[in-house]
Amino acid sequence: SFSDAQSFSLPLRRPQSCEGAQYFDIASLACGQCGPSQRKSVQGTSCSCLPGFKLVSDNGGTSITCEKCPENKSGVTQDGWNCIVCPKGFTAEGKCKCAANEILVERATNGALLDAASCIQCEGTESSFATPNVLGNMCIRCEQTFISVSRSCHCSVPNTLVGSLCFSATGNLPPKGIATVRFGKLGITLISAWFLKNLQASAAACLLYSNLTSCQALGNMCVMNMNYLSSASTDACGLFQYVFANTAGLGNVHSISFWRQNLPWLYYGDQPGLASQVLETAEFPSSFTFKGTNKNIKLKFVAASYDAAGNFLKWQYLEGGIIQLCPDTVTKLNAAYIFGTTYQQKCTISVSRILKDYSDPVFYDVFLEYFDEEDGQQYLWAVPVLNLNLQYNEMFVNRGSNMNSWFLTRRMFLVDTLSGRENDLGNQPKVIRIASEITISIRLVPNTQRGAIYPPLITVSYIDVLLQNPSTQNVMVSFSVSYEMNQSDARTQTDIALGVLGGLAVLWSLLKTAGWKRRIGSPMIDLQTVLKFLLFYAGDLANVFFIITVGTGIYWLIFFKAQQYISVLLPLPTQEDDFVSYVACGFTLKVVQFLHMLVTQLTIDIFFIDWERPKGKVLKAVEGENGIKSTAAPVSIWRTYFIANEWNEIQTIRKINPLFQVLAVLFFLEVVGFSNLALMDPSSSLSRSPESYIAPWSRILRYGVTAVLWLVIAIIQMAYFSVFYERFVEDKIRQFVDLCCMSNISVFLLSNRCFGYYIHGRSVHGHADTNMEEMNMNLKREAENLCSQRGLVPNTDGQTFQISISSKMRQQYDRIHETLTRKHGPVRLLNSSTTTFEQSTKAYHTMNKFLGSFIDHVHKEMDYIVKDKLLLERILGMEFMEPMEKSIFYNDEGHSFSDILYYGNEATLLIFDMLFFTIVDMATQSFVLAAVLTYLQLEIFRFIRNTIGQKNLASKTLVDKRFLI
Repeated sequence: SFSDAQSFSLPLRRPQSCEGAQYFDIASLACGQCGPSQRKSVQGTSCSCLPGFKLVSDNGGTSITCEKCPENKSGVTQDGWNCIVCPKGFTAEGKCKCAANEILVERATNGALLDAASCIQCEGTESSFATPNVLGNMCIRCEQTFISVSRSCHCSVPNTLVGSLCFSATGNLPPKGIATVRFGKLGITLISAWFLKNLQASAAACLLYSNLTSCQALGNMCVMNMNYLSSASTDACGLFQYVFANTAGLGNVHSISFWRQNLPWLYYGDQPGLASQVLETAEFPSSFTFKGTNKNIKLKFVAASYDAAGNFLKWQYLEGGIIQLCPDTVTKLNAAYIFGTTYQQKCTISVSRILKDYSDPVFYDVFLEYFDEEDGQQYLWAVPVLNLNLQYNEMFVNRGSNMNSWFLTRRMFLVDTLSGRENDLGNQPKVIRIASEITISIRLVPNTQRGAIYPPLITVSYIDVLLQNPSTQNVMVSFSVSYEMNQSDARTQTDIALGVLGGLAVLWSLLKTAGWKRRIGSPMIDLQTVLKFLLFYAGDLANVFFIITVGTGIYWLIFFKAQQYISVLLPLPTQEDDFVSYVACGFTLKVVQFLHMLVTQLTIDIFFIDWERPKGKVLKAVEGENGIKSTAAPVSIWRTYFIANEWNEIQTIRKINPLFQVLAVLFFLEVVGFSNLALMDPSSSLSRSPESYIAPWSRILRYGVTAVLWLVIAIIQMAYFSVFYERFVEDKIRQFVDLCCMSNISVFLLSNRCFGYYIHGRSVHGHADTNMEEMNMNLKREAENLCSQRGLVPNTDGQTFQISISSKMRQQYDRIHETLTRKHGPVRLLNSSTTTFEQSTKAYHTMNKFLGSFIDHVHKEMDYIVKDKLLLERILGMEFMEPMEKSIFYNDEGHSFSDILYYGNEATLLIFDMLFFTIVDMATQSFVLAAVLTYLQLEIFRFIRNTIGQKNLASKTLVDKRFLI
């Protein structure tokens, strides 16, 4: 059982914290004490004997036994188990030592231990050319340059010893190299132990002996120094250029002038300016296709890899994350090399992990493999490197966007933990250099129809890290593959379309303004006219931006995703900025149009004309008189209230169901998977496996997919409503007209000063305020054509009209209307609500009588005519005839009075909703959030439209808003 006070903690101890004669016990994870005549071993996890003591037994840890050597054999053998006589002294560990040119011998040939160690000098004469090895326990053949130059194992004067090589005094040695490495981002220049040891020797061996590994090692040191070039410098790159210039007689490799025989290919030329020729002159010999039997979407990058000493390691394909520092699954790493897939990978890596995984730098010469169908051979195309850290004469020439100033190179590495070591190569580096950003750029040849590309370009940016505490230091690294094409043609075509359609929008807006001027009965061009033109133009220009952006989105969606032979590539994120600005402009202008539409609908003039006449007389007590007077029976107001409520209900009905629209679009995007079509890869699949790489989103494709779904679902909805629902279920607009006729009430609407709509609701039965039996009888008579037709003109069915009234008619309407709506004028001074109500009621009856008599042609000075609109008038949405003496009623079978309702402005509402959805999505990259906010704004504006519209209805018709439900 456990004790209540038992603890499961222990002190933290590390091997380096065990001091003196203590060692780190790997079993107890604590420091243990070594025995007598013992000390901590080099590894620190066991004990070893003190100098002058030999091992008797060794079972690890403290389980060793030491015994002091006798005075006559005070030395200890190299393995520590025996005592031996040391004729030439002892090392610090108490073991025998010999001179530099001698080897130590402790055992006979058969392994028998000698009583005394012997120091034997290696035979360095011409017969043997022997010298001690690094461990000093064996004679080996000395380095070949010693033999070639001095015919011995000694590089004697006047010959020159460079590194571990011997060069003849008569040889043309390269200039003295500078063993410094520049870490420009830190402002540090240090003397590298690796350069100090190998730079001069590598340069000399490469120049004088054409030693292949020395030439590669020299090139690697130049690459570690960021290919720095200066006319006055003799650093690694200066020595490489010196060797390159002095070996011209050796010829070139594969007829490439930049690639000298025996040397690595480091530069494209000896100065900047050749980048455009390298990157844009020759096409890559192979083409790429997304689909078909000859499908080719794999980029076969292959690299020749070398170690720092110049040894060739192997050929290796870049798949599997060879040049990708961020860890991931093989499938996701290899997705970088699928043609057309925009690839982005970014992560944070611990510096301690980098030191562990990349302790030895590896250098890569990258090629792109292709197959020549003519001769059936595999070939390689050299891939240039744009090193952003490269300096040419102290200038970072590769950081600008001007390709003509770039200086391309060939060789690259991922991590350099070698050049930053000072004094001793066994030390931890002071500075390490990491490829923090690697980008492979692939450009499509303009106007290609077969997937031709220019040679890829690898852009590398290195970061210098000053080591302080590697376990806590982190570095951000990224790897990406981008595809681009010349977008100038697309921009030109977009600008042309914008200019042409924008010009047409100006003309259309001018026509609208002219029609509006006629409808308000004002020929003067004033500030209000200019403002109205700008409002019309805002709406038309919004439609232009909408057409262009939708067309652009659908174009890229179809032509990129459906192409077999690659002819187009998606715009880069930076190239999408113009498109995003077009969408933003379209949305902003559409907001202006939408608000203009709302204000127009919320300020219309409306009046319900009640045609019902009293039926008989009733007895009524007369106030102030002693008696009873017979008066006309009152006409019920409930029919007017009923029509007002029906009008209130249809103010915000639409040709689509907004909630269904939003949910359906979201369903197809997120559940069905249409959103996957917006990924920047060539796949047209609607589903992706969790293991596969998910490419970044294209804002243009997201917009295109959303637009297609939004418009298709809306068109299907409108077709369903118009073909089926409104025909077989209910058509609220036509039902409203029928209700007006059954209620014996007409609707007089003015959307402008001298223009509006008229719904003729005069009952053909004379009365509508009747009982159920008579109502049913009237309907039956009408169904059997036993009564006249409903139309305003005898023997016609036309009940809805567009009306263009004369100024005289409008003036009379305004005079009556002033008393109808005057609530803050002189009447308020009477401080009598009863008087106000009576005056309003009187004004209501006056307006009802006036409009009724106007419809009945009673006022000859304000008469009207009924006619059909010309086809051109209908197309342009304006009236050519100006109502001078008589007003004009235009037959309107299309029920265009819905133009002052949501119903007649479905296109504006639909585009506004879609642009709102896409703007939110572009800002948040979330279809779900866009759907939620879109529905919220729909409900908010519907509430505003209903609430203010109800107040306007109550104020203009004298229908008490308490009766509007």
